[in-house]
Order: sequence, then C-alpha cells, then structure tokens
Amino acid sequence: MTRVDKIGYLVPQFPGQTHIFFWREIAALEAQGVEPVLLSTRKPPAGLIAHDWSDTAMARTTYLADASPLALLRALPRMPWRELLREIRRDGRSVLKDALICAPAALRLVRLCRDRGISHVHVHSCGRAAMVAALAQAMGGPRYSLTLHGPLSDYGRGQRFKWRHTAFATVITRKLMAEMQAELPGDLPRMILRPMGVDTEVLRRDAPYAPVRPGEALRLFACGRLNVVKGHQDLIEAVRQLRDAGHDVTLEIAGQDDDGGGGYRLVLEQLVRDLGLQEHVTLLGAIDAGAVRDRLLDAHVFVLASWHEPLGVAYMEAIACGVPTIGTDAGGVPELITDGVEGLLVPPKDPAALAGAIMRIARNPELAQRLSATGRARIEREYRASLGAETILAEARRAAT
Repeated sequence: MTRVDKIGYLVPQFPGQTHIFFWREIAALEAQGVEPVLLSTRKPPAGLIAHDWSDTAMARTTYLADASPLALLRALPRMPWRELLREIRRDGRSVLKDALICAPAALRLVRLCRDRGISHVHVHSCGRAAMVAALAQAMGGPRYSLTLHGPLSDYGRGQRFKWRHTAFATVITRKLMAEMQAELPGDLPRMILRPMGVDTEVLRRDAPYAPVRPGEALRLFACGRLNVVKGHQDLIEAVRQLRDAGHDVTLEIAGQDDDGGGGYRLVLEQLVRDLGLQEHVTLLGAIDAGAVRDRLLDAHVFVLASWHEPLGVAYMEAIACGVPTIGTDAGGVPELITDGVEGLLVPPKDPAALAGAIMRIARNPELAQRLSATGRARIEREYRASLGAETILAEARRAAT
C-alpha cells in the first residue's frame, strides 16, 4: 500500500460540545505516525466550546469559510457547472445555494492541500463540509472520503454529487448502510461499516461499580445536546413520576442547545419549574469531557431517552465506564445495546417505561453489576476509538494506490 503521511481531517464547526470522539480519533491517527491537518468550516458558537482541549484544537484548525464576494468570484470559473446543473434539476435550487456558499471554502481547501502536500481529506459530515470536499476535488484538489453519522435526510440535497466521486466511506451502523444502498444505488463508493468509538483507557473505573444502597438517593446522569429529539423532557417527566411514587431520585443533564443556552434549554428549565423539580434536576450546560467522566463514575444509572439516535457516543462512554445504561430502541441504538445484556432498552417518548427501567436497575443490584461488566467488555472489544483511525488510514492508503 502507498504510504500516507498526512490526512486532512474536516469536521464542521470544530470543536463543538459533542466532538470528543473526533479529538480521540485525531490522537489515534497521530499514534499511527500520521499528521492529521485539522480543518473546519467555521468556529462553533461560544456557548458550545466546552472542552479543556478546545483552545488547543482551535489553534491547530484552519477554518475554510469565506463569505466575501471576491472569494466567490475567484471560485466560480472553477466550478463543475455541468454536473451541478444536473443535480440542481434533480434536487432543486438548494443545491445551487449550498454550492455557492461552499465554493470559496473549496478553492481555499485546494490551495491549502497543494501547499501542505495533502493528497487525501476525510470529512466527518455529509452536509456542506462534504460539498466543500466534492467541489475541491472537482477544482483539481485532493481525494476525499466521508463518514455518515446519521440519516442522509439530515444532510441536505445534492447527495449524489457528494457521494459519486468519494474514494471510500465509513458508515456507523448496519441500518444506515442499508438505507444508503437503497437511496443511492449506483452512486456509492466502497463502503465500510465502522462504528464510532471511545478511549477505553481513559473511560474506565478504578474501582468496581457500586449499586445504589438502601436509603441512598439514586443518582441519574444524562449527557446529550439539549434538543427535543434527545428526550430529556421524557426523562424529567420520569423523575417526577418516581418522586411521586416515593423514590429519592436526582438527575443531572450535561449538554447545551445549539443556540448556546438561549434555545431548547429554556423549554427544559420551564418544565423543571412546572414539575417542581428545581432541587432534584440540574442542567449542567456544556461541560468538559473530564467532568463528564467524573459524573459517569459517580452515577448509579445513565439514561439517554433519544427519540432517534444513529448510534450514540454518549451511550458508549457510559457503558465504557461501567455504568448501567438505559437507552431507547430507536435508530441504531439496538446495534450497540442488546436489551438486558449491555443495558436496558425502552420505547422512545415513554416516561413511564423509563421510570420502570430505572427502578428495575435500582431494585436489582445483581442486574446492575452484570450490566456494568458485560457492557464494558463489549465496548473494549468492538468500540475502541483507535479502530476508526485504523480504518481511515488503511482505506486512504488503498485509495492512493
């Protein structure tokens, strides 16, 4: 295989609150002797910059977005207009809008890769960041590859153009792989099933998990963006039901909304007040990965009640830390959690089912300890962060031959 010493690593709005996985994968690439050149579209909103490594990451990242009219004028003559017009006729004018927004960043990417000697860029998105990479290649820039993290419908139009010229792609679940093969037959590159992963050396217990003791408050922890689809409102309702039944339960939720605290967080704060749970439910905001780990190790149960979830790094982190975990049987979560083996699964949008699963773990210390042990073993075996880096490097070398 051809040696690859540098890889462009493009993540939109890096480093955001959920980007710890990418930082771990970057470190894993470096451990294999590769220089990841960090690229992004633009900086994340200030309220979503939460990690102790965020400043280091931003200092290393080149932000490609350029909204100046002059930058667009320079890019226009190099655009693949014939191919884009076919996509516009098929998918509508939103493709043209995205292409014009991304064109200056694409031209900048071409020049940066030429100057830095980068022949391959991996893109952790199928939205506008993928459009940037596809346009850059059409302008004479580097090969590129994609990772699909969620349903294709989440990433806008023009997908055929983004995927048709991709060197390879990684897809995080079997469910998404099947959806892609049904939606874009004939336009797909080599596809590799590769779930996201976590650092199992950092996310581990120093002492065995201890179930809740009689008379002790049951400590619940959740971690995820403050968005209605994450189901935090359902978990808060479940806490109210448990307390009404006489159970001493507390809940901490780590994460922020996409507006940096001025969006769905306000809805959740009002719900907490309406249910009289101000002393029992705490919204922590976006917190550093180390603080997430500390709270996982302190929790009796981790719960994330997502309405749909492609897979879920937050689940992996909790399971890696040996915390009995409750998820929903939605999206790709059942590929990670087998009900009763690595955790418990409940239907989405069902606070009563959440409350029942929480009490099932609280009342059965043997079950809690078994979930802690079997879940940790599965993460070590199949969801190490280094596996993703190994796949990207191997496939980039394969594409270069």
